[in-house]
Amino acid sequence: MQEQTTTQWGADGALEVLTFDLQEETFALEAIMVREILDLLPETIVPGAPSLVGSVVNFRGKIIPIADLRLAFGMPAAEATVDSRIVVIELETESEALQLGIRTDKVHEVATLMRDNSEPAPAVGLRWRRDYVRELVRTQDGVIVLPDLATIFRTFLGAGDAAALSTVH
Repeated sequence: MQEQTTTQWGADGALEVLTFDLQEETFALEAIMVREILDLLPETIVPGAPSLVGSVVNFRGKIIPIADLRLAFGMPAAEATVDSRIVVIELETESEALQLGIRTDKVHEVATLMRDNSEPAPAVGLRWRRDYVRELVRTQDGVIVLPDLATIFRTFLGAGDAAALSTVH
């Protein structure tokens, strides 16, 4: 089994994140990874690409792969809505800084999560692959999922780059 990425909580036990929805669930990415939040752009399907990153967009003259985390979490595809956005993140790998867009149903806000409210994904009762979830964080509004992007994108990035990604968070 692959080792999961660890969350890099601040010295005060806090973590600044951008929260967003996929279906009925709230997810979060470290705010430091986020480069831009975009309205949906025309996507070009890439024949033969894995469905998780099956399309690209032209963003300011640069081709950026678009990931649909719904597929990683076994959620059904959804039609875009007025609230749908693309969150452009930057991942540091062994070989390069990679920009990647993540399609979301709705982006919420930058929030501060606290380590004291977090716990690892349970061994049972989780409908997703446990290794795709770094931690679950309780908030007054419910539970926020911190996805393990290194594990999710391992196939897309290649094992070496995904392993390097694990050390950057």
